[in-house]
Amino acid sequence: MDTSYIRTQLRELSDAAAALQQQADSILRIAEICTAALRAGHKVIFCGNGGSAAQSQHLAAELVGRYKLNRPALASISLTVDTSNLTAIANDYGYDVVFSRQLEGVGCAGDVLIGLSTSGNSRDILLAFEQADKMGISTIALVGRAGGKMASAANIALCVPADTSAHIQELHIAGGHLICDLIEKSIYG
Repeated sequence: MDTSYIRTQLRELSDAAAALQQQADSILRIAEICTAALRAGHKVIFCGNGGSAAQSQHLAAELVGRYKLNRPALASISLTVDTSNLTAIANDYGYDVVFSRQLEGVGCAGDVLIGLSTSGNSRDILLAFEQADKMGISTIALVGRAGGKMASAANIALCVPADTSAHIQELHIAGGHLICDLIEKSIYG
């Protein structure tokens, strides 16, 4: 075994991260939407499955805790953290509605829902987007290059320039961190 595989993977990630610069307008627009909601007393809600669930928790924590600045908490939650809700809803209604059902209970008009998915075709997130539309909640999709159904279902999509799940997730965190950074700086300087 040699290091050529490692070098190739890091080069692919580096190239994709460089290409993410082409999405600067989308990143800025997403940060502006979230900032406006937070300033108006609303919250940013995240959801995702598997690794994207972990990332949704991570990004919500950056807003509630802090990203770079010591500042008051920002209103943000992840719909992936409540195992009682997740398992009860999945058991009683089916897994497809684990996010839409929670959103119905905790979401309010003016909030923002950010769904993360490497494929962009996660049915549970698509149903949450439908629920959000009914409730007057803005929807944002963080997806891979192909975008999937979520890209067209959301009000705005960040389609990161990668095709493999690992690189898509790595770019979701990079983009998500930039969004958190811009929100923080906009609200607290």
